[in-house]
Amino acid sequence: MTATSKAAIHYLEQFRERQPELSGQGLVWLDGLRRNALEHLAATGFPTLRDEAWKYTNVSSITGQVFTPAAPGTAVPDRAQIESLLQLRLDGPRLVFVNGHYRPELSNLPGLGASVRVRPLAAVLAEQGESLRPHLAWLPEDGSGFTALNTAFMSDGACIELAPGARIEEPLHLVFVGGEGALASPRNLVIAGAESSATVVEEYVGPEGSRYLTNTHTRISLAEKAQLVHYRLNRESLRAFHVGELRIRQAAGSRLVSTAVALGGLISRAEVRVDFSGEGAETRLNGLYVASGRQHTDHHLHIDHRLPGCTSEQFFKGVLDGAARGVFSGRVVVHPDAQHTDARQSNKSLLLSRNAEMDARPQLEIYADDVKCAHGATVGQLDRDALFYLRARGVGEAEARRLLIHAFVGDVLARVPLVPLRQALERLLWSRLDRQEAAGA
Repeated sequence: MTATSKAAIHYLEQFRERQPELSGQGLVWLDGLRRNALEHLAATGFPTLRDEAWKYTNVSSITGQVFTPAAPGTAVPDRAQIESLLQLRLDGPRLVFVNGHYRPELSNLPGLGASVRVRPLAAVLAEQGESLRPHLAWLPEDGSGFTALNTAFMSDGACIELAPGARIEEPLHLVFVGGEGALASPRNLVIAGAESSATVVEEYVGPEGSRYLTNTHTRISLAEKAQLVHYRLNRESLRAFHVGELRIRQAAGSRLVSTAVALGGLISRAEVRVDFSGEGAETRLNGLYVASGRQHTDHHLHIDHRLPGCTSEQFFKGVLDGAARGVFSGRVVVHPDAQHTDARQSNKSLLLSRNAEMDARPQLEIYADDVKCAHGATVGQLDRDALFYLRARGVGEAEARRLLIHAFVGDVLARVPLVPLRQALERLLWSRLDRQEAAGA
């Protein structure tokens, strides 16, 4: 029996034990959805290197260990540990989830008016569960075993609903804290009405040294001319595992800017799928990943251009040190009816050691003739001439490397208009790089 099969059996047994604790009890459609997810997991297991979409990411370290879905109110991590992790301070509402469950005593959820509703998913399922059926009651055919696992165990998360025309200036901050040995399965929904706008920050953290699995899934639905600025910050423990899936559906004239920053996790995988359901929509996906030691970080992007006049951009950069490995797989499909598409892809990686490794796969599939599409990927090292130039002018070697790395990642950070977040990212980034330099990665 393979490790993936053993893991699937473990979670099937866990589901039978934990089912009475899951939210949404009594919703027939949700019970059916969970059964379908379990059947999918039992039939397919978890992905392996034989699966094309996972050929560069070996998840046997994840499936070879046992993680347990945590019950609400678990004491691990404790209050002091959690408070120490809440370093990012943003003006506006904050929802904190521990091992996938909402913790009101750690959260700040003021009234936002009738046009903006921000609630824990468990509360919405309990009070108005039927209203979420159109947004939850389907299991993606292209989803992996991790998608099925999240669907079976999803019990809480953030539910953000914006009425048509609603605008909220302050960022909505969602914090997810992992704890030793736990499986967390948060499910987040962002439902934005026509011509609404908001900023959402997802942050994933955990006590350093803790080993756990965060298996998260976020769905974003943008109605006509809605605008969303979205961030995902991975600050998981360096012994933890993170599998995140983001699915986006955009109506005509809508605009999304989503920026992913991956610093944590022993193995982390961020998957993004964008589907344009209306003409003239725009999506921009930015990313920055920093890994060292034996970290493995994977970004897997898929954008479907099905209708005319849509724009997409993928702009990613990575810094890899030690024996770290990075993966970037960006795929854009331009369907026959998607004339006047504008699609661009770029991934640039900086290797700071001989043992670091990068696999980059920018892909374009074009079935329309009146389009503008471009893609590219580069993998390189610090410019020796630039280092020599700086050293010759009295700059120390460590500072010279720091300046060149700053210049390399600076244009990704410049795409973060939220000033407090950008400043926090700069502090986190330089703290991380300084520790790598001191430890020799």
